Amino acid sequence: QVQLVDSGGGLVQAGGSLRLSCAASGSIFSVNVMAWFRQAPGKEREFVAHIRRTGLTYYAASVKGRFTIDRDNAKNTVYLQMNSLKPEDTAVYYCAGELLSGSEYKYWGQGTQVTVSS
Repeated sequence: QVQLVDSGGGLVQAGGSLRLSCAASGSIFSVNVMAWFRQAPGKEREFVAHIRRTGLTYYAASVKGRFTIDRDNAKNTVYLQMNSLKPEDTAVYYCAGELLSGSEYKYWGQGTQVTVSS
């Protein structure tokens, strides 16, 4: 069983940067996919980015070119570097691990709030 703890959220001005971290209690070396999702108030949860065990990455169109996902297997941690932040990036960000099917993941973090002011 793997437990995920999200951190790194906060309040930042538009155009600023934040780096989110997702620390796993166990090894993520064999986890097939690690991902970040977000949910804004009154909206459904949406996919942000994922990174496969091979290192292959994929991004939502809304964040491509601004966000970077990375994983450090030695530290059992996944990161989301967010640059050029916009007010519409405001949401609770969740880390997820081990893709089961579709967008169903086995492990979820508790979420970390990101607020971007204009």
